[in-house]
Amino acid sequence: MLTELTLKDFLAQTAGNDPVPGGGSISALNGAIAASLAEMVARLTIGRKKYAEYENEMKSLAEHFGQVRRRLEEDIDRDSEAYNRVFAAFKLPKETEEEKAARSAAIQKETKHAAEVPMDVARKVCALLPLLEQVVRKGNQNAVTDGCVAAMCARTAVLGALMNVRVNLTSIQDEAYVRHMEAEAKELERKATETERQALDHLRQALAL
Repeated sequence: MLTELTLKDFLAQTAGNDPVPGGGSISALNGAIAASLAEMVARLTIGRKKYAEYENEMKSLAEHFGQVRRRLEEDIDRDSEAYNRVFAAFKLPKETEEEKAARSAAIQKETKHAAEVPMDVARKVCALLPLLEQVVRKGNQNAVTDGCVAAMCARTAVLGALMNVRVNLTSIQDEAYVRHMEAEAKELERKATETERQALDHLRQALAL
């Protein structure tokens, strides 16, 4: 499993000539990093008298960020596995008409799956966005830059995941499915970009930039 590699080994494997881990797995990793940083900011807020009014909120957020982080860690491997399933479908026999039909159906099925995995990543990270904004605005302001980096990582995770969704949509013949996924992708992209902008605006105000 990719998540069991050391950081150095993971980076080396990413840099190698194997197509996995690729952009989808890295997008999931960015999401996990965003959740980790947000969890850190929440924990740095807990127990500080200055932020006593947000104590319970930050405890709840920290726990939630940890849960999402662990789910996104699983998505790092899920995305690579989805790619391998598509690749395996393309290797199915195609000598007879029956084999061609079965191969085509398998390719369509696995390509949909390969689109749904990064879409799930984008959904998970987008659901974190309003919570990220809360820790940036209410959390320990000594760690405000960490919260903003979390928002930046979240945006990268969403946009990267959606890029992988869209590249798979180009090969899917189900037009209604493609339209539905593309409409959702546009909305998730808008939310991610807007939340990052708001977080950075807050940072500029806090630092009087």
